[in-house]
Amino acid sequence: MNFLLLILIVLLAIFLLYRLLHKQQTPQISAGPIPPVYLKILQEEIPFYQQLTAQQQISFQERLQQFLSGVKITGVKTTVADLDKVLIAASAIIPIFNFEGWRYINLHEILLYPDSFSHDFEQQGAGRDILGMVGNGSMNNMMILSQYELRQAFSNKTGKNNTAIHEFVHLVDKTDGSIDGIPNFILDKQYLLPWLQRMQQEIALIKNGESDINAYGASNEAEFFAVVAEYFFEPPDLLHQKHPELYLLLLQIFNPKQQVIKIES
Repeated sequence: MNFLLLILIVLLAIFLLYRLLHKQQTPQISAGPIPPVYLKILQEEIPFYQQLTAQQQISFQERLQQFLSGVKITGVKTTVADLDKVLIAASAIIPIFNFEGWRYINLHEILLYPDSFSHDFEQQGAGRDILGMVGNGSMNNMMILSQYELRQAFSNKTGKNNTAIHEFVHLVDKTDGSIDGIPNFILDKQYLLPWLQRMQQEIALIKNGESDINAYGASNEAEFFAVVAEYFFEPPDLLHQKHPELYLLLLQIFNPKQQVIKIES
C-alpha cells in the first residue's frame, strides 16, 4: 500500500510540474492597449475585423497581440514592417476567431520572403511558383509567406484569394494530425459525410470547368479545403450566392456557435 501511495505521489508531482512548465511557456496577451499603428491597419486593411462588434474587435486586438508575442516573424532578404505583422497575425486569427483560447501550437516562426519562391526555397531563377508553404521535416513548426502576395491579397478587397489565410487553414487542418481537408478536430460528426460528399462534388465541377472556385482547389482534398476557406473569408456573400450548401458547411466548420442547420446530403 505504501509503495502504491508513493507511486501516486510521484505521478502527481510530475503532473503538477508539467502543468507549471506548460503555463510558463504559454504566450501571454501583451499588456496595455494595442499600438495605434496596429489599430489603424486593422481599421483600414482588414474587412473581417471591420465587420465585428466593438467587443469582438477588442477580442481580436488582444488575440493579435498574443499571436505576435508567441510567433517569431523573420524577414529573409526583406524588412518586416508593422503592416506585415498585422496582416500575418490577422490571417492567423480569422480562421480560428470563433474558437476561444485557440493557439497554433504547431507554429513557432514565419519566414517572410520578398516574393514567390521555388520548392528549394530559391528566390531567383526558374520554378518560383510558390507563394506560401507550411514547413515540414527540418522546417517543421515554420511557415513561409510571400510578402508581396500577403499585401496584395488584402489590398484587393474583392478577390477570392488570400495565401496567408490559406496556409493558416492548413495548420487548422493539421491539428488532428494530418493535412487532408477533413478538419475532424473542429467539424461536428453530423456534418462529416455531407462535407466529404460536397467536397468531391465541387472538385469534380472544378475539373470539368464548371466552377468559379480556384482550379488549384482540385489538386487534392487538403488544397480544396484551404482554397474554399479563402473564398469563404474574403467575399463570403459571393460564396453564399454561388455555392449555398458549401457556404453553410464552411459556416459550421468555422463558426459552430451559429444555429444548427440542415444540409441535404
